[in-house]
Amino acid sequence: MIDLHLTPIAMLFWLIVGHFLADYPLQGDFLATAKDRNSPVGAIFWRHALTAHAVIHAGFVALFTGSLLLAVFEAVMHALTDHLKCQKKISLNADQAIHLHCKVAWVLLACWWAS
Repeated sequence: MIDLHLTPIAMLFWLIVGHFLADYPLQGDFLATAKDRNSPVGAIFWRHALTAHAVIHAGFVALFTGSLLLAVFEAVMHALTDHLKCQKKISLNADQAIHLHCKVAWVLLACWWAS
C-alpha cells in the first residue's frame, strides 16, 4: 500500500481528480454505453461493464484513502448511482452530485477512523 500521508483537503482533492478521470477519459464510449442495460451492447454486457466502471472508481478511493472498505463502499455506491442514472431515475447532475458527496463522506470516514 502506498502511504500518501494526505491532509483531508488533499485527500478530497485527489478523490475528486480520480473521480473525473474515471468518469470521463477512463470510462470511454464502450463502458459508457455498455453499463446501460437499455443499450444494445448493454443488454449483453451491462453487469460486467457497470462493475468494471465502479471498480475503477474504487481503485482511486483505495489509493487515496488507504482503505479497502471505503473502496468497497465506493464501488457499491457508484454502481447503484450509475444504474439509477441509466434507468433515468436520476439526472446526470444528481448522479455527479451523489458521486461528489460520497467523496466527502469517504474523507470524513477516513479521518474519523484514523483518530
